[in-house]
Amino acid sequence: MIKNIIFDIGNVLVDYCWEDHIVRCGFQGETKERIGRAMMLSDTWQEVDRGVWTEEELLAGFIANDRELEQEIRAVFSDLSTLLRERSGSIPWLRSLKADGYQVYYLSNFSEKVKREAGKELTFLNEMDGGIMSYTVQVIKPTPEIYRKLLEKYGLSAEESVFLDDSDANVQAAKALGMEGILVTSQEQAKKELHELLEGRNRE
Repeated sequence: MIKNIIFDIGNVLVDYCWEDHIVRCGFQGETKERIGRAMMLSDTWQEVDRGVWTEEELLAGFIANDRELEQEIRAVFSDLSTLLRERSGSIPWLRSLKADGYQVYYLSNFSEKVKREAGKELTFLNEMDGGIMSYTVQVIKPTPEIYRKLLEKYGLSAEESVFLDDSDANVQAAKALGMEGILVTSQEQAKKELHELLEGRNRE
C-alpha cells in the first residue's frame, strides 16, 4: 500500500521560468539564449543546487562559460525572485492527498539562494509533512544517497512511497530503490497517473 507521496518541486509544483526571468532582466533573443546556456542550462547550475560553492564561485563558473556576457550574467544572478511561479493547482492537489490520508513530502534539487529570493512562490511547503532540498545535504538527484536521506529522516519505507519528478533519470533512481515512480510532463497528467496508481495499489 502506498502511504507517502514524494514530489520534486521544479516543473511539478512550480513552473521553472528561467527564460521569462532572463527577459525580465532585460535580455532577449540570442543574448537570452547565450545567458541560458552559460547559466541554467550548463553543468555549473548543478552546483547551485548542490550548495557547496559560494555565490562568487558560482558566478565565476557562469562567467567562464561566456566571458563576453559577464555583466549580463551578474545582472541575471543578482536577484532570482522571478525564476519560479507556483502552480495554482499545487495546494489543492496536496490538500486532497492529505485529506485522503497520504503523507506528502518534497525531494528537490534546490538552492538556498532561490529559496531565499523566490520564497513567495513556495507557499505549498506549508501543506507538506517535510522534505529535503539538495543544498541542505550537499547531494543532488539522481544520486541514491539523497533519496535514502529522505527515507531515513522520516522513517519512510520505499515500498510504501511514490516519487514524482520531471526528470526520467531521477524517477529511475527512485525506482531502483524500490519506490514507485511517475515522470511528470504536466500537472494534470501527473494527477491522473498518480490517481490510477493509488487506486490500483490500494485495491491489492
